[in-house]
Amino acid sequence: MIQSSKRVAGLDVSRETMEKLQSFAHLLERWTKSINLIAPNTVSEIWTRHIVDSAQIYQFAPANWSNWTDLGSGGGLPGVIVAILDRDDRPVTLIESDQRKCLFLNTVRRELSLNLNVLNERIENVQNAQASILSSRALASLPDLLSFADRLLDANGVALFSKGARYEEELDQAKKDWHFDVSAHQSQTNSDARILEISRIRSREP
Repeated sequence: MIQSSKRVAGLDVSRETMEKLQSFAHLLERWTKSINLIAPNTVSEIWTRHIVDSAQIYQFAPANWSNWTDLGSGGGLPGVIVAILDRDDRPVTLIESDQRKCLFLNTVRRELSLNLNVLNERIENVQNAQASILSSRALASLPDLLSFADRLLDANGVALFSKGARYEEELDQAKKDWHFDVSAHQSQTNSDARILEISRIRSREP
């Protein structure tokens, strides 16, 4: 059966994928009434502010990635979106310390039949993830994120971090302690924001 397709954040998606994205948006909106998954004042813009903003990250991942780890997943942004978009159904690990948010993420996993591993842990306590892709959205400062990446990212892996208008300041701060290669991609949803594609991360310490 030929499925109709649409575009989300510049990506062609099937009708089934679009339906899962819409189902996730409904779950996110419903659960946000009792758990702080997204800011209440953004619920009316849930598609552009959260779904599309998360989906755009996927296009910067190398095509041959084998496993994806999302840090501080919260409401599953962008980790759940990645799992929905990935046509190869590769494993996505969501690291989240809040037990109630993990309950939501596991509900999403079951209801949408996604290849998700929900890890209820603090990021600092996770060891040897060996992720080929590491992502985060509105989580921590770039120096802290690079510290996590140094432990959790495969040697040939890529980090994809969503950053706001002060991304250049964060890059300057991070360069004091870390060597890395970076490309700053323009956000489709915020002209001041960037998606930082970072690789070859290594400490400046001898």
